[in-house]
Amino acid sequence: MSGQTIVEPRRTTETRSAPPVRLAVIGCGDWGKNLVREFYQSTDAELVYCCDTQQDRLAGLQRAFPKIQPVTSLEPVWADASIEAVVVATPAATHATIVQQALESGKHVFVEKPIALSPSDAQRCIELAQAQGRQLMVGHLLRYHPAFHALKRLVDSGELGTVHYIYTQRLNLGRIRKDENAMWSLAPHDISMILELFGDSPTSVAAHGASYVQEAVEDVVFMTLQFPDRRIAHIHLSWLDPHKTRKITVVGSRKMVTFDDMEPTEKLRIYDKGAMRDYDSYGDWWITLRSGDIQIPRIDLTEPLKLECHHFLECVRRHQAPLSDGEDGLQVVRVLAAGQRSLEQGGAWIAL
Repeated sequence: MSGQTIVEPRRTTETRSAPPVRLAVIGCGDWGKNLVREFYQSTDAELVYCCDTQQDRLAGLQRAFPKIQPVTSLEPVWADASIEAVVVATPAATHATIVQQALESGKHVFVEKPIALSPSDAQRCIELAQAQGRQLMVGHLLRYHPAFHALKRLVDSGELGTVHYIYTQRLNLGRIRKDENAMWSLAPHDISMILELFGDSPTSVAAHGASYVQEAVEDVVFMTLQFPDRRIAHIHLSWLDPHKTRKITVVGSRKMVTFDDMEPTEKLRIYDKGAMRDYDSYGDWWITLRSGDIQIPRIDLTEPLKLECHHFLECVRRHQAPLSDGEDGLQVVRVLAAGQRSLEQGGAWIAL
């Protein structure tokens, strides 16, 4: 959690004199191929290598993007001094090792979430990036969503009043994974947004989950995060659900707002609703409910992945810290690790 004011990634088409950033994408599966597409099409990047262990996957990518060099080993990438940056989209269990190898080879790194599976591994990645003087960015995609920028501005402006609580829903039928549970797979997005909106870290975490499809791999998880000043956040995660839902609700003392990423255009709704105490001249009080208008602000629909990839290239070229840097990734992993301990202890509260 950076706690910093969000600076939206630049969206400019001006001609640049700086040469494109030469990079490699490591891991070209379902999500990695989207990163390949974005960096291949970017005028600010020169995608040189695509690295994956599956030859047929690489063959398909080379047909679609003929200028790439497909490789099945990391050694050519590490040995090529002209490669300035790598993008890591491999399974989560491999992230920390590959990130550290990349940094030791002098490359800037953009790694998909989570940065690592333990806070200690995440911390080592951060320290190595600092020692090498390289940028380390974590793919917390929704932090780059234009609707989230608008939501963050609403919270920071005070228009919602004091934010009391936040809850999120990230549900779907699939994709079911074998190597990580629904919490590790889905929660990083929501945790990153919640920490940014509250501008703080939770004091404790509790998580309840259940495994129905595979033993010891939770398909559904309910997480609760407690923050200072009685603020709370609740996260509902599932890949075994009839609804495809990607929604965050922020409840303030003055107004409430929802960010529904499944809405094609009307992604943000501001509700002028709330409850307040009214007093008479004798000091007696009662609760008054207020239900006013609903506002649907216009939101720029630029693809978040495009903005995220461009931001990484800008950070490499300008030698500036990314919005979702290694420290941001570490804070998310700390919450996930506490949530995992809570799952293993039957939903016990874990202090942070």
